Amino acid sequence: MRKKAIVIGLDGLEPTIVEAMLQRGELPNLERIRQSGSYSRLRTTYPAQTPVAWSSFATGTNPGGHGIFDFISRDPATYLPDAALSRFERPKSAFAPPRVVNQRKGTPFWQTLSQAGVPSVVLRCPCTFPPDEINGRIISGVGVPDIRGAQNKGTFYTQDQSAKAQESDQVVVLPAGAQFKTHVIGPRNAKQSPASDATCEIRVQANASSRSLVIETGGTPSRVEVPVGAWSAWVRFKFKLSMLQSVTGIARVYIRQIEPHIEFYVSAVNFDPAAPLFPVSAPPNYAKDAAAQIGLFSTLGMAEDHNGLNNGRFDEKAYLDQCELVIQERERLMRYELSRFSEGFFFLLYDTPDRVQHMLWRFRDPEHPGYEPDLARAYSTLIEQHYARCDKLLEPVFDHVDEDTLLIVLSDHGFNTFRRAFDTNTWLWQNGLLALKDGKKPSEDLGEGVATDWSRTYAYAVGLGGIYLNFKGREREGILEEGTEAERVRNSIASSLSGLVDSATQREAIRNVSRREDIYSGAYAANAPDLLVNFRPGFRVSWQSAVGGFANSLIEDNKRKWSGDHIIDPEAVPGILFMNRNRNRHPVAKNATRMGQPLDGIPSIIDLAPTILNHLGVPVPEIMEGTSLF
Repeated sequence: MRKKAIVIGLDGLEPTIVEAMLQRGELPNLERIRQSGSYSRLRTTYPAQTPVAWSSFATGTNPGGHGIFDFISRDPATYLPDAALSRFERPKSAFAPPRVVNQRKGTPFWQTLSQAGVPSVVLRCPCTFPPDEINGRIISGVGVPDIRGAQNKGTFYTQDQSAKAQESDQVVVLPAGAQFKTHVIGPRNAKQSPASDATCEIRVQANASSRSLVIETGGTPSRVEVPVGAWSAWVRFKFKLSMLQSVTGIARVYIRQIEPHIEFYVSAVNFDPAAPLFPVSAPPNYAKDAAAQIGLFSTLGMAEDHNGLNNGRFDEKAYLDQCELVIQERERLMRYELSRFSEGFFFLLYDTPDRVQHMLWRFRDPEHPGYEPDLARAYSTLIEQHYARCDKLLEPVFDHVDEDTLLIVLSDHGFNTFRRAFDTNTWLWQNGLLALKDGKKPSEDLGEGVATDWSRTYAYAVGLGGIYLNFKGREREGILEEGTEAERVRNSIASSLSGLVDSATQREAIRNVSRREDIYSGAYAANAPDLLVNFRPGFRVSWQSAVGGFANSLIEDNKRKWSGDHIIDPEAVPGILFMNRNRNRHPVAKNATRMGQPLDGIPSIIDLAPTILNHLGVPVPEIMEGTSLF
């Protein structure tokens, strides 16, 4: 008998919204699954972050078992922020390419299935770059960078001579006129001395009669015409690195205006699935084969261009149009793979609900600093509309479900508003735990830790809620030794931050602070932050503290368009779990804490791996901490 397990991830669906829509009959496909089996909220990880939670889904362990604790880690040798999901290693030979290493450790359950001879198809799961070798097929998800090694770095083109680059983007100032040459910026060419950016020349011509822009690339396609207010199809660009080496990438072009002067935006250049700079699929040719069947698709981990919207390079409509293009790509991939799926495990993640909520939550929250009443009239129910769009994506899945198929639909965490930003590093400075050189005071201009006096610093913040102690032998200039003094610092931070009230709003900003040893266990727990700040809904760590810097004040309004978030107290943002099976009401985990959470019968994301293995008849490895739900 061929058993199947089909899992569809809908990243970030918020239970309160889902439950209200179910009650109103607005999610018929999710209701169909509930009627045939069960629905519940789903415990997420500490912290409630996409790469952390999906890595726990994959391995069946708390983050201490797989080593992913945040999008951002820190280098103890420099105190600077570092990418947590993957790293690039310099080649030993000048002729060898750099090597990329997946920082997620542990064993994902699809490798356990492979060892038992059970095939898997894993599409766009976070922290699978480079992809795991499995019996089946895999396309990497969150963690895949753009061709420049950034997470999503687009380029704004304008004839405005005063234009300046903003956060996570680039600006190319164009010559005057309706016809000219310019270039698309490609990978950094480290083989040149000094290192420089590889570029691809393009020709641009405005067509006033059709209100469009014609772009000639010399690639495939060689010519595209894009109307004002629209995104192009994928365009290939070829970047020459040397006489004998070149690389291609793909991007979409958005035309902002052609009058009174020309402005357009080129998305982050993605790895070309037909010829990626680094493998994004396993087997390596699978991405190329898939693109031949369904068309070109984004390979970037964060495919939705939130930076372009944040920086005002395009508006909300353009952002939503791009999100829809991403969803359509993902749906084509899902349909294609399900059409040839007959046994084993199938997984596909739709990331877009998470991205839509991050950028548009402010329209449903009149108290948000970025609330715009005029736009809210059009967008206040957009998140519900997007949930309905996600529900419709499930329709073709039912055609592949039979009595031997386990169907699961889940989100990794929920969502809430992000009104106020708390600067942890400023708080540490105010409380004598972090010192600055030369009598300086915290401000955004100080940057990432450059003014810190480490000889007098006991603790510092890097990442989305993490605090590290400045330990001797671990940090470059550590001053603390484990023992009484370190315990005093831990207790001081935890007791002082827990229950902290925002004086401007008189609302509690922080519920409590978790200690590493209370929420993590396993081979990689020592790599976690020493403390984790659990914020109340409405609050989050500041953008500046997240990268090791300082804001201009302790707590300030979040005025960015990134207005919704989930990096708060994990108890406040559970995910959702639909199964076409009745589940055990009181699962008992192997470890007593269940990632620091009480044993109250609510399933946890670490329960999914053993549940799927159990259904497919494969023994659950002892290292997995969750329990099968039936």
